[in-house]
Parts: sequence; C-alpha cells; structure tokens
Amino acid sequence: MKASELRGKTEAELREALHDLLKEQFNLRMQRGTGQFARPHLMKDVRRNIARVKTVINQKRQAGEA
Repeated sequence: MKASELRGKTEAELREALHDLLKEQFNLRMQRGTGQFARPHLMKDVRRNIARVKTVINQKRQAGEA
C-alpha cells in the first residue's frame, strides 16, 4: 500500500481501510500468541500500513482546516 494510492481515497474509505488493518493486526497477534505464526514479516508491514493510513487521514484533516 503506497501513500500516493491512499491520497486518492476519501476519508470514509481511509477509515474503512484502517479498520481492516487493525483487524488484521489483531489476528496476527492472536496467531503469534497461539504459536501459529508462520510469517513474522507481516506484523511490520501491517504496522507501517496503519501508520501510512493515519498519516494521510491527518494530512487531509489539516488541509481541510487551512
């Protein structure tokens, strides 16, 4: 997921994407806790994607205030 792709989405779409990423992060944490975690690199990817989405949401919010 690239930031340039995210900037083309509406805030509602971004919030939905954030919700999906948070669900995925939760599922990965549960897999790690139960010992079924096969791909540890996904945790890093999901965390970074969450940060990207939050950043774009904040940028859109600040642009609306200015």
